[in-house]
Order: sequence, then structure tokens, then C-alpha cells
Amino acid sequence: MNGTESNPGTPGHPAPNRATWVEAGAARSAAWHSESGWAPPKRIVTVDDTLTADAAYRLAKAGTGMLWRGDYLGARQLLQALARRVDRGRHTPSPDLASAFRRTRTEAVRRAHLLGLVLVPLDADYSVPLRRAPQVADACTGTYGPASEPSVVSLRELTGVIGAHQWRIEGVDVPALGARIHPHYGVFSPVRGEYLELVRTAPLPDGTSSAFDIGTGTGVLAAILARRGIARVVGTDQEPRALACARENIARLGLARNVTIVEADLFPAGRANVVVCNPPWIPAAAVTATDFAVYDPDSRMLRGFLSGLAEHLEPDGEGWLVLSDIAEHLGLRSRSELLDLVDDAGLEVVARQDTRPVHRKAADPSDPLHLARSKEVTSLWRLRAASAR
Repeated sequence: MNGTESNPGTPGHPAPNRATWVEAGAARSAAWHSESGWAPPKRIVTVDDTLTADAAYRLAKAGTGMLWRGDYLGARQLLQALARRVDRGRHTPSPDLASAFRRTRTEAVRRAHLLGLVLVPLDADYSVPLRRAPQVADACTGTYGPASEPSVVSLRELTGVIGAHQWRIEGVDVPALGARIHPHYGVFSPVRGEYLELVRTAPLPDGTSSAFDIGTGTGVLAAILARRGIARVVGTDQEPRALACARENIARLGLARNVTIVEADLFPAGRANVVVCNPPWIPAAAVTATDFAVYDPDSRMLRGFLSGLAEHLEPDGEGWLVLSDIAEHLGLRSRSELLDLVDDAGLEVVARQDTRPVHRKAADPSDPLHLARSKEVTSLWRLRAASAR
């Protein structure tokens, strides 16, 4: 095994676009892919099926990337064995939920870093030059764009890219919509149906003819609003993948006459009878570039939605804030802080509809955050301008 250094970097920031190493006495280089913003490892060595899981763990702890040259299925098995070693000594649930959350985040980042050090090569056409490797060209093209040269990617990311491509093809069944939504890689998938059902059943203001869906993602909420008979729906997002994903889903559902998807940081121009927003639920720092679907640093999106809502509502219109109280149970934001944000924005609460999540982690006592998840409630807050009394 030989190695050389490549450029350092930090997660969540643009990564250097080259991976470099020494192989058979010659310097090698290839394009680097990392959707999470990880830099290529400083040192990369070539390995094969003779590498044991214990040796791989030692290399990973030293920060060494392992470029696989053996059987593809062997690489998958090594990754699984490495994960078992990384997960040893996992912390048990703690009654101090704020500390448990911080520790869980730290451990998740460390886990992602260590498992991300098993690397696989891609040829210039996105084929994997390993025995028993799957066909990944379509999945990689959909995520990275057209190939132009050989490249290197972590096996963990490539597995995610393949899985996301399958989801994009097959779609996710959405009972609240009565149809399937097809998420793109990096766009949050609507797998938690409880908040969708809240939007489907909340009473519309009298005479509702227009709606905005702020941060539309896959376009699922915009589609639900249109299926409820709202004549004009505008979905906004600022991420290119989300915009493409939402437009594709809206067209697939035959709703393009009623729904327009536009690029905007929060609100489009004008006003609407209903303005819906489902911001990320956890007000904590996003560590990697793909964290922003879950984490809302300093509650930026929540604050922006609330502060701008009144000026985008029609008279007697309502803003629908879809939000879990998981942050409250984790000690990251109190209920009074949330209500203060509402009040400071010149808004008042008309009503609130609550539901409990039914996802797998809510019933998993081994989850370090189980005490918080077991109490979690998802709410649709119906808001209006305080002057509209």
C-alpha cells in the first residue's frame, strides 16, 4: 500500500476537486466527488480483498483513504464490518437530552467521516472498474452531471446515490396525495406522512384561490394544495435540484396549469390566501452541505418565514407553519421562544392542529434521542396578521 497527500478541507464547504495518490510507483490523480462537501483524504492508499476489517479501521482512524482495487461486493462487506467497529460502544439513551443530542451529532459526523474513507474508482463513463460492480452511470449522471474524466467517490456516498436513484425511479407513495412523489438526490423525501395529512385536512380560509408553498422541495405540499382545489399555487425554493425535482413532480401529476415553481429565497412576489412553510425542524448548525433539509441554523428559515409572512397574506389570509416540537424536547428552542417570534412578527395564532409521528425511531428505545422522539408532536400552526382581527 502506498499513499500521498491531497488537499485538506472541512465538511460543509466546497471540497477540492482532485484526489491524488501514488500507485505502482507513479503519481495518480482523479476528479473527486462529495455531495456533503468533504475534502478528499490527505493520504490515499490502494487496497484490495486482502485488507482485513481491523486493518481498515486502523487506517480510517489515521484519516487514510482506502481506494479499493478488489471485488466490489468485497468492498461492501468491508464497509459493513468497518461500521460495526465504528459503532462499538455506542452511548445508551440519556435523560439529559441536550447533551445526548450534541453527542449524537458529534458521533454521526465522526461515523460519516470514518466510513467515508472507503473509496471506489469511477471511469470516465461512470462505470466502476471492479469485479461484480453494478451499473451506476445513470445514478451518477443524475447526481453529478455528465462524466468527463475518471473520478473517485466514497463507497458510502455511491451507495446513497444508487439508492436515491432507485427512489427517483420508483417514487414514494404519498397517501395524503393519492399518488407517488419522485425525490431527486439531495432533496428531502416526504416519508413522514403525518405533516402531509395536516396540510390535507386543515380548514382553508373562505374564498381561498391562491397559495404559496415556501421551500417546496419535492413539490409535495404544493401538489396537495392544488389537489384541494386551489386554483393558483406557487412553490418556491433556491436549490437547483429542488426546483428541478418539484417541476418534474408537478408535471408528472398533471398539475402544471395550477402550480408554478419559481426560484426564490422564501417568498415569491405578491400575496396569497394561504402561505405554507415546513422549515427544517432542528435549530442547529448544518455540518455538511446535505444537512440543510433537517437543520435550520439559528432558525434562519423559520425566522424569515414568520417575519415576512404578514406582508404576503391576503386580507383574512392564513400562514400555515408546519413544525415538530422535537427542538423543544431537545432543549434547543422553547415554546415561549417560538411564540415570541410569532408575536414579534405581528402575527397571532388562529388555531393549531397536532398529530403524533409514527416513524420507526419514535418507537425505538435504543435510539439515544428516544426520550425526545417518544414525546414529539407535529403541529400545523394557523397564523394570521394580528391586525386582521
